[in-house]
Formats: sequence, structure tokens, C-alpha cells
Amino acid sequence: MKPVFYGIPNCDTVKKARIWLTGKGIDYSFHDYKKAGIERSTLEDWCKQVGFQNLLNQRGTTWRGLDDSDKADVDECKAIDLMLQHPSLIKRPVLAAGKRLLVGFSQNDWECLL
Repeated sequence: MKPVFYGIPNCDTVKKARIWLTGKGIDYSFHDYKKAGIERSTLEDWCKQVGFQNLLNQRGTTWRGLDDSDKADVDECKAIDLMLQHPSLIKRPVLAAGKRLLVGFSQNDWECLL
């Protein structure tokens, strides 16, 4: 089964990961979740696998631009709602290969998975 690579094309880490995948000759599908969106059920599944804390990007400009009330008392449900409203809040890249999921780009981790 072909891995699915989720991200935003203009993200530097996504660019680096795409170059790595291409250089390794790995065939993959790319899902731009800023343009194509993301399903609630997908985010719920990812949160079960890696935890919403590992999926929610709280370091970027999108997070910093949120109202304080949005950033307060974040639980899984609220995190999913925020990521649906603002896909840039999803850490990137996300690589789904079979039942395995990796968040962020680590050449060693990706090499082991693929």
C-alpha cells in the first residue's frame, strides 16, 4: 500500500521530506490538508495513535494568532475542532503507512517505517 504524506507544500520541513522520499524512490500520495481539508474521523484516529499533544502545533504563527480563549483548556475535542478550523495547526508532515503514523520528519524513523 502506498504511503500517504500529509502536509502543506510551502512548509520547509514538508519540502525536505518530499525531497527525501523522491530521492529514495518511494512512491507516495500527497494530501495538502490546507487545500483539501481533513476529515474529523482522520484527526480522531490520529489523536488516538499519537495523542493530540503530538499532533497540535502550538509553536507556529497560527497558534500564536489565536484568541487566548481558544488556547485555554485545550483537550482532545477542542484540539480537533481547532485543527479542523485551522489546518495549519496540524504538525507536519504526517506520514501514514498502513496502520503506522509518523508526525514530523526524522530520516531514521521514516527509513525504518518505509
